[in-house]
Amino acid sequence: MNAVTDAAAGNAPAPDATSAQTAAAKARRSASSVRLPLLGTVVAKRQLVVLGSLAVALLVLSLVALGTGDYPLSVGQVVTAMFATDGGFATTIVLEWRLPRVLVALVFGAALALSGAVFQSLTRNPLGSPDIIGFATGSYTGALLVITLVGDSYLSTAGGAVVGGLASALVVYLLAYRRGIQGFRLIIVGIAVTAILHAFNTWLLLRAQVEVAMAASIWGAGSISLVGWEQALPAFAVLGVLAVLVLVLSGGLRQLELGDDAAKAHGMRVEPARLALLVVGVALIAVVTASSGPIAFVALAAPQIASRLTRSAGVPLVASALTGALLLLAADFVAQHVLPAAVPVGMVTVVIGGLYLIGLLISQARKQT
Repeated sequence: MNAVTDAAAGNAPAPDATSAQTAAAKARRSASSVRLPLLGTVVAKRQLVVLGSLAVALLVLSLVALGTGDYPLSVGQVVTAMFATDGGFATTIVLEWRLPRVLVALVFGAALALSGAVFQSLTRNPLGSPDIIGFATGSYTGALLVITLVGDSYLSTAGGAVVGGLASALVVYLLAYRRGIQGFRLIIVGIAVTAILHAFNTWLLLRAQVEVAMAASIWGAGSISLVGWEQALPAFAVLGVLAVLVLVLSGGLRQLELGDDAAKAHGMRVEPARLALLVVGVALIAVVTASSGPIAFVALAAPQIASRLTRSAGVPLVASALTGALLLLAADFVAQHVLPAAVPVGMVTVVIGGLYLIGLLISQARKQT
């Protein structure tokens, strides 16, 4: 109505001015983005710069980690050892002793970050992380039940962790469901379930034999030091499939970020899509927990750090995965070589994540005031 009145009064912008404004807006968008012909999509230049920087940082830190230890190697020696065919001592150190741990840190960190990105997008809340809303604790509970009642073989522990994570997710989902799932309700219910599971885990450890309880407690600290090729390769295969599923479901995830009403208006079946994403997100963190124990706060911090670096509207999946890989590799480097004595990587991530969580709560409180 105002446009008609303005036009009648002679106040409408001239066609040439409107065309110039449109052209200027298109020019700004074109200058800040890049079209990728192979992918058929447009990506912001800042995101490409961030992704490239994260990839370079991962490469540099990986080479440094491969060369650091009781038998130090230079970057050149590391590269030579990786491609050498003579099978010398340096090759044994790099490929058999250090490379599995570096790859485990990279892949597990990326998987944890992807899981966190999925749940933070579903809940539309930076606190909507699987280690906050109980899914990581559920995986630990499942593995702990197997360790204390059956034994600590890798396959049985892995199966218990996956089943425990999915079971806890199902409980949280059913308790939080009220004609749909709301992010805030899911977080509150998840925190309550986490508290119950923590109490149950403590009871299990107190009832177990001393040797079993000590072994379970060490595993529960979250460590990748004992994950060799035998455990890593099956986990890598499963996590690769789950990562592809996340990318396939990412379109639905972006729709859900707009809200249930908007997603339904676009013809999306909201609850099946949300349930599928929830299962994939839980499976990601359950597989990591099955192999290394619960590693806290990477899933919480990495997606938010990536979002701030890229300044994207939603939580970026690829940038989150690279950030998670960098965080876990850096934390493991600190746990091995910086502290006076080597500690499980989970202890370092708890300290880093705790500081991050305090900062996040302070920033959220300032926004509300």
